Amino acid sequence: MITSLQNEKVKLARALQDQARTRRKEGRIVLEGLRLVRDALQSGQLPDFILYNPDTAAIEPLRDLGAALYPVSAEVMRHASNTQQPQGILGVFPLPAPVLPSLPERLLILDSLRDPGNLGTILRTAAAAGMDAVLLSPTCADPYNPKALRGGMGAHFRVPIIKAGWETITTACRGLTVYLADSAGQIGYHQADWTADWALIIGGEARGAGDEAMRLAHARISIPMAAATESLNAAAAAAVILFEAARQRGFRD
Repeated sequence: MITSLQNEKVKLARALQDQARTRRKEGRIVLEGLRLVRDALQSGQLPDFILYNPDTAAIEPLRDLGAALYPVSAEVMRHASNTQQPQGILGVFPLPAPVLPSLPERLLILDSLRDPGNLGTILRTAAAAGMDAVLLSPTCADPYNPKALRGGMGAHFRVPIIKAGWETITTACRGLTVYLADSAGQIGYHQADWTADWALIIGGEARGAGDEAMRLAHARISIPMAAATESLNAAAAAAVILFEAARQRGFRD
């Protein structure tokens, strides 16, 4: 059993939890909890190693999946974890290298989404709504931040998530009708034609979408709301619009 906080595996896990720079440098991420670890394994991801506290973690579902398992003390798990109440298991996995589909029909583009929790929620919604890919502008939060991973609930292994520059994003949108969610938009989200190929841009809550997103959009859409009410946050707006799009196309895969 690993009991030292100075163990190299423990130190690596802690550093990956804390810093996006370390995640990029090492090409590794940390997944916490049995569900996320199992989702990653079942999607074909192979971990470098998995740490678990035998007092709290039920690891039997993982024993037949070929993972290297290391028991650790409760103190070590608390140190390596990013949560106040550790679930007793975490895995260090290679940073995913998703590939953008060559002919996407449904793209979600996120611009300046800086809250990793909201980002994770939107990624979960995107996977559930059948997006071909999610593109993140350079000013978005790290999609592999621990909060984004928890909020995504396995979405990171179900839909390609790619952080890219605007040149790449613009190229990916060729042949697509690009909608921008905007509270001042003149077209109701339910009036847009979501049966054709499209991309949807959701901007950050603080400043909205940037100039590049504005230039890329063909039309701005809004969500009608009762008078004297605040606009929906980005995660709620994304859910409303994406599932209207799914409804129009009959929830096809």
